[in-house]
Amino acid sequence: MKMIDIKDGPKQVSRIILGCMRMPALSVSDAARMIETASDLGINFFDHATCYGDGEAELRFGEAIKQTSLKREDIFLQSKCGLHFDRKEFDWSKKDILESVDGILQRLQTDYIDALLLHRPDLLYDPEEIAEAFDILEKEGKVKHFGISNVMPLQIELLKKYVKQPLIFNQLQFSLDQSQLIDSALYLNNKTTEYSIDRDNGVLDYCRLHDITVQAWSPLQIGMFKGCFVDHPDFPELNAVLGKLGEKYGVPKTAIAIAWILRHPAKMQAIAGTMNPDHLKDICDATKVDLTHNEWYELYLASGKFLP
Repeated sequence: MKMIDIKDGPKQVSRIILGCMRMPALSVSDAARMIETASDLGINFFDHATCYGDGEAELRFGEAIKQTSLKREDIFLQSKCGLHFDRKEFDWSKKDILESVDGILQRLQTDYIDALLLHRPDLLYDPEEIAEAFDILEKEGKVKHFGISNVMPLQIELLKKYVKQPLIFNQLQFSLDQSQLIDSALYLNNKTTEYSIDRDNGVLDYCRLHDITVQAWSPLQIGMFKGCFVDHPDFPELNAVLGKLGEKYGVPKTAIAIAWILRHPAKMQAIAGTMNPDHLKDICDATKVDLTHNEWYELYLASGKFLP
């Protein structure tokens, strides 16, 4: 497993993160085996959110981790707060952040989490309230590090005006299918294709400038949640190149797709959302691959893009 040191954050955390959104589908014993499998593969970073199963993912993890041999200090636990689909609103208020963290800690059965991310923008967010909440959480030792998820540059700048803690992570969608983080720069000023549309205000370059580590979510998904593009009939050219490079490096197609993300010089992490141990092993094989400059572009073009 390749590891990474996070600027102003933890050292030697895994490039692959186990995303626990689907963990509620597992029994406690199966969840424990999944956690152990991840650890055996070198993963020490686990991602949660209060909205995953309406807290059930954190609850299952908290129960399962007790059945493993892992020590709390040997893993990095991250969760996100702010999404309330039951209430049909997003909420970054001081009250909600503090209450959310207390719930996270209770469900995960831990005294602290290593990172808290604000999960998608609350359109009514008050950065001064957020700063107050972060100060309390840091002072009480409940949260060690802070970040955001799906947040654009100026929103981050506004937060940084008041929040004193470094914002060290930004969780963003990125994959061979959903490559909008990089597309618009390539097709700059080109009215003949929608790839030229700036959909995120240059957030990737912003994160690189400010030492914010990008965590790529849904790295194998079509769209948001339309299935996996690996071996999908709608992606014949891409799968042909994935297969060719997989044979060259002796890894599955899935590993090549993840290696494409890890090859980017932004030094991203990739979130693996699978609860299948074999699939997770395939994903982790990505860290054995160092794609060449040419191979990276070959995959990008095979995904449907073109050079202007």
